[in-house]
This record gives sequence, structure tokens and C-alpha cells, in this order.
Amino acid sequence: MPVRKMKLAGRGGRVAIVDGLRTPFARIATHYRDLNAIDLGAMAVKELMARNNLSQNEIEQLVFGMTVMIPEAPFIAREIALALGMDTVDAYSITRACATSFQTTASVADNIVAGYTDMAIAGGTDSTSCARIPLSAKLSAVLRDVSFAKTLKDRIKLLSQLKARDLLPQAPSITEYSVGETMGESTEKMVKKWGVSRQEQDDLAHASHSNAARAWAEGRLDRQVMTAHLPDGSALKDDNLVRKQSERESYSKLNPVFDRETGSVTAGNSSPLTDGAGALLMMSEKKAAALGYTPLGYIRSYAFAARTPQDDLLMGPVLAAPAAMTRAGLTLSDLTLVDMHEAFAGQVACNLRGLADDDYVRSQTGLAALGEVDRSKLNVNGGSIAYGHPFGATGARVISQTLHELQHRGGGLALTTACAAGGIGAAMVLETE
Repeated sequence: MPVRKMKLAGRGGRVAIVDGLRTPFARIATHYRDLNAIDLGAMAVKELMARNNLSQNEIEQLVFGMTVMIPEAPFIAREIALALGMDTVDAYSITRACATSFQTTASVADNIVAGYTDMAIAGGTDSTSCARIPLSAKLSAVLRDVSFAKTLKDRIKLLSQLKARDLLPQAPSITEYSVGETMGESTEKMVKKWGVSRQEQDDLAHASHSNAARAWAEGRLDRQVMTAHLPDGSALKDDNLVRKQSERESYSKLNPVFDRETGSVTAGNSSPLTDGAGALLMMSEKKAAALGYTPLGYIRSYAFAARTPQDDLLMGPVLAAPAAMTRAGLTLSDLTLVDMHEAFAGQVACNLRGLADDDYVRSQTGLAALGEVDRSKLNVNGGSIAYGHPFGATGARVISQTLHELQHRGGGLALTTACAAGGIGAAMVLETE
């Protein structure tokens, strides 16, 4: 992986993230059960524009993504634009699984550097509550053929092929297509390989909830999480997944989910299925200055990487992070914060081991390992285990949350990462002055 130091800037200067916000995140089938991904995305974009006094004529692009597709409306970015009356705004959609809004942000950054746009909104959204229940393969095939049958006799003949079990809906499953395993099953393999104990996983999960609860109590999230007004007239302000009184002992009582005999990955040390959306207002540095905005911060570098999903499925960040840090010209000692998406506590623990394993990193990237991450800088305001993980929106949450915290601390540098399906890893280096 040939990587060199580079400056992410164009004629308009650096890539500025002027503002970032998200909806509260909600557990599947709770507050957002009657809203789909378009509704949630439109909610976040509308609030972002209102807070920054922007009209649709000022937005040049909307780049948005989702992971749980809406079959009748897969073009999520344009659907959000149209839902908000932004008929003349160019929009396009991206999906990169759990790294989706890292990619939408990087794509807008590239457009700004190239001079194609000076102001755009990036983000992501997902509704697991609105995921369609799949039909069996046999039922789907028969119904397809019935729709093309020419006579009633032909239709009856086709339908007669069905057995009772074919009529049962299939349970939704987040399974890695190429390997036939869920991410939880892959994480079980990883923690055994990397020697991660159940205790360490539960410690990380408890820390995620405790840090998130403290962040809410101290008002750290007030600016970056909007109030969601719901169809029934009620409002949601806080994430409904964070354990405000997390007790370490409670995690130890949960049974493993994916390997019931010898496993250690539980519902308590995994991110839950979640609904939500997040959006980032991005501009060239020159444009932000001309309009009088003070950016939250800037994107210093980013990188994506991939490895085989057959083994170490969620170790992609270990490959992407050294590339992003090399491009930024930084080492771990330069960083104020490290924010890693927590698909599973076990995945985070394995990623941390991988980042310090020089043989592992060099064998796959040709780059030196980053070293040991200072745990006092890691996910200081909690992560996806506490907040939840609406797949398309998590990157926007991580980026916004990190920049707000850097601002709170008076500036600094941060590394953000995410693992994703297919063996993909994302990393982005952020800076705030």
C-alpha cells in the first residue's frame, strides 16, 4: 500500500466541517417505528440548514447514504432533497455499510478539493425498524413466475408447488454474504485469535455507557443532538439506548449470543440495532471565511482499506489508520483523541491489538504499526455500544462528536475509525484550532 504524506486542500483552502448534528438515536421498533430512513435523514438535514440559516439555493450538493435499503426508494440522497423541497439541489447516494457516512464525507471533501463545490451536506441515515421481512427463496421465485403466467391454470399449477414452510417469512439476518457468517460470529473468531477476554469486552462496554451518560449529564451532546418531533406529537431529545446508571456487574450476567458454549460476545458488549440520521455541513475554508462561519474543524486526511472477510473481518481499521496517519504526517503521540466505532467491544479490543502489532500491519500494508493507543484518549464520550449504530449514520456521529469534543478542549487532533462489512476499514484524521 504505497502511501505518502499529502495535504487535503485545494484552491479554496482546507476542507472545513462547519457544523454537524444528528437525531437522537433510538433502539429498533421504539420511538422511530413509524418513520423510515428518508424521514430521519430529512429531519437531520432540515435542522442543520435551519441552524445555519441556509436556503436550498446555497447548498450545491447533498451526498447521503444508507445501508438498509428501501426497495422502492433506494436513491436516498435525492429522496431527502425532494422531501425538503430542495428540487434544484444536486444529490447522489453512497453505501459503504457501516462506513457509509465516512465515505459521503470523504466524497464531499474530494469535491471541495477539486473545486467542484464550495458548500455541501454529507451524512447518512438508517431505519432498522422499517427493514422488510424477506420471503423465502421458494416463495419469491414462485410469485415471480406467477406474475408472468398466462393463464389461471398455469398460476394454480405454480402455486401448488409451495409447501407450508415456504410461506413462512424469513428472519432478517445481518450476514456476511461471502462467508455466510454474522458479524457477531466473526467477532467471536477474532477475540479467540487475538486473546481478548470476556472481562475486557465487558469493561469496554461499561466504559462506553458510562462515558456516554456522563457526556449527556455534562451537556456535551446538547448542541450536536437535535430534538426529534415525532408523528404522534411527542418529542425525543436523548438517545434512548444509553444506560444512565451502568453497573459493571450487570454485563457479566449476560449469556453469549453467537457461540453459546465457549463464546464471550453478548448483547451487552455489542452495538444494538438502531434508527437514526446524522448530517455534516461542509465548505471550503475560503467559503466558510467569506460567509463568516467558524468551522468546527477540518479534515486533515483519510484512508480506506480492505482485507479478506474470511478471517479478521472487522480489522479493516488497523489497515486504514496507518495510511491516514501517514498522509497526515502524524503519530499517536500527536493526537488529542481517538474515536473508534464500536460494532462490538471485542472488535475494538482486537483493533487496538492490531494497531500495535508491527508484524501484522507491515505484512498487509507495508507501513509501520501505530503503536499502543492511550486508553484515556479513547472514546471519551462513549461509542456505538452506548449510543447505538444506525449503520449509515454512525460515521457522521463519530466525526461530529469528535470535532465537538476537540472544540471543548480548545483544539487538537483526532483519529477516527470504523470497521465495515466485507473487510473494509475507514480512518479519518480531524483537526480543530
